[in-house]
Amino acid sequence: MRKLIFVALAAVMTAAASASGQDLTSLSSQAGLLEALTEPQDYVQKRSSSYDRTGGNADYRELAPGGTLTLLDAAGPGVVTHVWVTIASPERFHLKKLVLRMVWDDESTPSVEAPIGDFFGQGLGDYFLYQSVPLAVGADKALNSFFPMPFQKHARITVSNEGHDKVDAFYFNIDYRAYAKPLPADTLYFHAQYRQGAPCKAIVSDGKNLTGENNYVWMEATGRGHFVGVTMSVLENADGWWGEGDDMFFIDGEKLPSINGTGTEDYFLGAWDFGGKPFAYGLFGAPVVGPERAGSRWSVYRFHLDSPITFTQSLRATIEHGHADDRADNYYSVAYWYQTEPHAAFPPLPPVEDRLPRLHPAE
Repeated sequence: MRKLIFVALAAVMTAAASASGQDLTSLSSQAGLLEALTEPQDYVQKRSSSYDRTGGNADYRELAPGGTLTLLDAAGPGVVTHVWVTIASPERFHLKKLVLRMVWDDESTPSVEAPIGDFFGQGLGDYFLYQSVPLAVGADKALNSFFPMPFQKHARITVSNEGHDKVDAFYFNIDYRAYAKPLPADTLYFHAQYRQGAPCKAIVSDGKNLTGENNYVWMEATGRGHFVGVTMSVLENADGWWGEGDDMFFIDGEKLPSINGTGTEDYFLGAWDFGGKPFAYGLFGAPVVGPERAGSRWSVYRFHLDSPITFTQSLRATIEHGHADDRADNYYSVAYWYQTEPHAAFPPLPPVEDRLPRLHPAE
């Protein structure tokens, strides 16, 4: 069964191979996917969707301000393998105002909590197309996740409308596998956490940063698990290059990071300020790239599917905002990881108005 959970993730890697480029993970998975088709499977395929229960063509749900829509409410054991949604809303920044939550088993708090756009990498409130292994946005406004999301007893996925306007049409398809036998006892649960610095606080220093004390924090976790990636969007509040910051990972209570990078564009596997050109590959990309001046918008991602960053007690994943945290730009991010339960408490989700991408000119 553990092999089947892995195949659920591998099943999307072929989609990451595009005419613009193919990475090794995508290429190496294709033969295995075909071979797996000859093997018997021990799950029943299920779907929770917004289809019209009358048999008509109104295959959507409306979502009033302050309302919550349940996308999935299913008994386990099972594994969510694909989430697809598309939204028709007249409200600007509805991607920042609709909140996606996922609760596994008997949890009292969600393992996933993020504005729905940020979860799918649309961190500045506007739609753009890109293609990666676990996340993709297709034409037009088609939001897709292929992260495998196992649950032993129960799964509940909801979307809440924290905006002012009604969502006219919310379409969804949630594909999952139902198993007759429990998943392995050490199966790790999917987590995703939203953070923001709007703006980050610029630090005046001697230009040295060993401890990462003032870094932008992607996520903090306690327990056993592994970090699998991050999507991040930046709104520049001042001219110049925002991406001199190094990534720093503090594993199992480290005071100094055992993983320390060389620059933001390096961590996201680009180079030289991303070369001024957008790109999107299976495991890394910068699909939104702007000029180096105030008001510019950037969106980047990296997924560690080739080698997740493991922890046995805790993890603090961070990145500098500018060299030694000397810039005050707006950062919006979602970190993705798997871990044992229970998970540490998430920071409170910022109020909806604070989540909107607004320029904060540097003094």
